Amino acid sequence: MSDSQHIVCPHCHTTNRVKAQDLGSAPDCGKCHQSLFTAHPAELDEASFDRHIGRNDIPVLVDFWAPWCGPCRMMAPAYEQAAGQLEPRVRVAKVNTEEVQNLGARFNIRSIPTLALFKGGREIARQAGAMRSAGDIAQWVQANLR
Repeated sequence: MSDSQHIVCPHCHTTNRVKAQDLGSAPDCGKCHQSLFTAHPAELDEASFDRHIGRNDIPVLVDFWAPWCGPCRMMAPAYEQAAGQLEPRVRVAKVNTEEVQNLGARFNIRSIPTLALFKGGREIARQAGAMRSAGDIAQWVQANLR
């Protein structure tokens, strides 16, 4: 394994090279100088989604959601907490399927919320429906990364 990893900034979406041992020490983006890990889900559009999925060396967890969706709103606080538990091992992100409809169609999202876990540029796991707690979300991610 390389001693550095490519991490995409959640703010400016620039790819950064970070030493593996520095991931846990709050590294900043070399371009915009903001934190690479915020303990909050990154909000992605189509272009930034492709950058995060294709260029991050860490897995990316994506919540496909919509503002009108009751279960999505119910799960939002748990998903926010899960970001704090999973980062910096996993990038946590959200895609508003009302604003970015092409991604919902591209990934055949039929119900929301849908969590999709990506690793190495491809989807490795999917969960349709709301999860109750941050612990449940983190446990599902860890089980699918084994």
